[in-house]
Amino acid sequence: MALGEQVIRAPAQVGVLLKGVRRQKGLSQQELALKAGGTSQNRLSQLELKPGRLTVERLLLILAALDLELVVRPRENSIEPAEW
Repeated sequence: MALGEQVIRAPAQVGVLLKGVRRQKGLSQQELALKAGGTSQNRLSQLELKPGRLTVERLLLILAALDLELVVRPRENSIEPAEW
């Protein structure tokens, strides 16, 4: 997984992104969990598989631990409504 800009439009994509970046950085789930504010390895595993219940607070902690940031911008060339 290249560490460029990633477009996320579905919860499952968040889990794939987190897992891919974690692996690319050579971190175990345990290491990332500790770095992200003490989340358990089991909880991080659950979030990578089913990130739908991931809070914004926890997401920001995990992203910071991976040296990533959240950027929100208007969709480009979108004709489909957002799925909320």
